[in-house]
Amino acid sequence: MSEQEQKIALVTGASDGIGKETARQLAQQGLQVLIGSRSLEKGQKVVEAFAAAGLSVGLVQLDVTDRESIEKAAQQVGEQYGRLDVLVNNAGIALDRTPLSEMSIEDFTLTFQTNVIGTFSVTKLFLPLIRKSSQGRIVIVSSRLASLLNMSDENSRYYSVVLPSYAASKAALNALTIHFARELKDSGIKVNAVEPGLTATRYVTLEGAQPVEVGAESSVKYALIGDDGPTGGFFDREGVHVW
Repeated sequence: MSEQEQKIALVTGASDGIGKETARQLAQQGLQVLIGSRSLEKGQKVVEAFAAAGLSVGLVQLDVTDRESIEKAAQQVGEQYGRLDVLVNNAGIALDRTPLSEMSIEDFTLTFQTNVIGTFSVTKLFLPLIRKSSQGRIVIVSSRLASLLNMSDENSRYYSVVLPSYAASKAALNALTIHFARELKDSGIKVNAVEPGLTATRYVTLEGAQPVEVGAESSVKYALIGDDGPTGGFFDREGVHVW
């Protein structure tokens, strides 16, 4: 496969958890994957581990809360590859430990700074490179807790899961998904939000959590959709998810 034929993909927050597994699965599909990592040391360990497994990936230092870091990352990708075919906005945090009224303003602000403004900033600053792709794809990792139906329906199994600032930030990402998709519809760039499901990671140890291999499936699926695929939707690995 020539360099022009091989798709270039960037996964943010790819040094751990679902992001790391998303990067692995995309690399296994033959994409040139770039590990977006705030820590170069952690990112390099992922690159080395993948290399030992026969997967060649690149590394980009990327802190989604730091505009200068994002700008430098976009410049690096532009100089090295000239375009970006797939952007998976995976980086995010959950700081909820109390009821919303007791949450610190600092933690609430940091949640939105990372999950919402970070995703918006990465998407905006990489968009010129995505526009140069013949099949641009943007995946925004949301959550079933972003669903207004799940949050408001007392019969929902997720009604009792109270992570209000995290849920609000992910609901905001769903709105960004819709508006980016509407704006970019005529360009052929497809923008979708995905719901990975309760997934066992370093931060999630709840009983019944699925392995990261399953949690990454929705991100990978919608990163690889064809020209006849959807845009502006909210999906889990089985299909359409409720807003």
